[in-house]
Amino acid sequence: MSRAQSKLLWILIPLFALNSITIFLYFSFRHHTSPLPFSDPRHRLPLIPNRHFLTDHAPPSNATTPDGYLKPWPVLPSHLPWTRKPKDRSCEAYFGNGFTRRVDVLPPSPDRSSAGGWFRCFFSRTLLSSVCEGGGIRMVPDRIAVSRGGETLQEVVGRDEEEEMPTFQDGAFQILGSLGSEKRKLVDEEFLGEYLPPGEIERHTIRQLVSSIEVVDATEFQCDQWIEEPTLLVTRFEYANLFHTVTDWYSSYAASKVTDLPYRPHLVFVDGHCRTPLEETWSALFSSIRYAKNFTGSVCYRHAVLVPLGYETALFKGLTEDIFCYGADGKELWMNPDDHKTARLSEFGEMIRAAFHFPVNKPGTEKPASGLNVLFVRREDYLAHPRHDGKVQSRLSNEQVVFDAVQKWASSEHNNKSECKVKVVNGLLAHMPMREQLRAIQEASIIIGAHGAGLTHILSATPRTVILEIVSAEFRRPHFQLIAQWKGLEYHAIYLDDSYANPVVVISRLGRIVRSFAC
Repeated sequence: MSRAQSKLLWILIPLFALNSITIFLYFSFRHHTSPLPFSDPRHRLPLIPNRHFLTDHAPPSNATTPDGYLKPWPVLPSHLPWTRKPKDRSCEAYFGNGFTRRVDVLPPSPDRSSAGGWFRCFFSRTLLSSVCEGGGIRMVPDRIAVSRGGETLQEVVGRDEEEEMPTFQDGAFQILGSLGSEKRKLVDEEFLGEYLPPGEIERHTIRQLVSSIEVVDATEFQCDQWIEEPTLLVTRFEYANLFHTVTDWYSSYAASKVTDLPYRPHLVFVDGHCRTPLEETWSALFSSIRYAKNFTGSVCYRHAVLVPLGYETALFKGLTEDIFCYGADGKELWMNPDDHKTARLSEFGEMIRAAFHFPVNKPGTEKPASGLNVLFVRREDYLAHPRHDGKVQSRLSNEQVVFDAVQKWASSEHNNKSECKVKVVNGLLAHMPMREQLRAIQEASIIIGAHGAGLTHILSATPRTVILEIVSAEFRRPHFQLIAQWKGLEYHAIYLDDSYANPVVVISRLGRIVRSFAC
């Protein structure tokens, strides 16, 4: 062997040894060490060998997170940071992160080697509700009295609503305390009254859930399976109604942002409702959904977030409380913050569209290249829930006559000669997949319809969409006028003396709106 070859060999041998040691240390660290304590909400510590993931399946092929189990948050044009601390009763306090009062109920253990649980709440003095979260939380489904949930509607026709609402025994939820600690309730009535006040809600299920939580030691904290990723715990009431479901969607989204979740969380329904078509959107918005009573045995969560009820959102509270907020462009508010303006509903509307893979970063591409789409949102019969007879209450007694008249006007020879070509879309949304509903909404320049839950879709409408609501005497409620105001959409209303609309009046108002567009 030459001197040069010998020298090269002596260089390669140490490099090979160093590389081998590096690889050994990397895999040893990856599989056997933990840089953060169990009590840290951002860490997922593999304490047990038989851990299971919520889906109990392999990750989807299009997953893009580090572990392949959680969906990323999309980039939204109207998104603003959720970290600022707004003034009480400002628009940001109502629609953004007004949950500024932090209460550490069970602080993380200062000993980083401890495996104790933790629990805290963020209270909003504006909404009078809390977003609570914790780690090392055990759910015992056998101690939750509620129907199984997730069944098809046909399986449970006639089931009483009471069976679908949860009742929690003490210890339905537990949290891991320090070794040898005595079993005790996590919170007392004073805490519940101050941070989870029921208000006018007769059955505050999240308050009842928190009341059931017991602090126990490791001898009782036995888990049949662990959920490693952050998980939202949600209870719903009017789950088959689009407006009320949107309040639940929004509350779940806001809770995710308030607790600064880096990816879209899993979601568990702690109720016993059957499946509805609206479940398609729950699945699109979050990483996965499941029902509490569908689990076998106890389930432990590394990080659980308790979502406030939809009744506690500004979307619902605005029906009885004056919320003087106006929609504005997110970029404008980033440069010039204004306590009387918000872009949060626009942000959430973009979130819904992005969840169904519609582009949200190319403004102006959503509408047809030529002409105007007028979406006429119809009320139609459908079976909504087990106690429903399949018939919807008419809000516009001559709806078909009005629709036919509008369609005839749009296709008339006079209209065809005008600069704006108008196409009327028959909005039979209740029997359309959600993606097709959203497509119809974003392609519409004008949305018209009688007061009804279907108009809640204007939340996902694009900027410069105009709303025309036909309001009967019996249903003069501000739901959609407020959503339009909070999104910054132009809103018009035709108020009826009863439930009959004069087609000539409707066409006249619609014509004026069409002429306001520069085609």
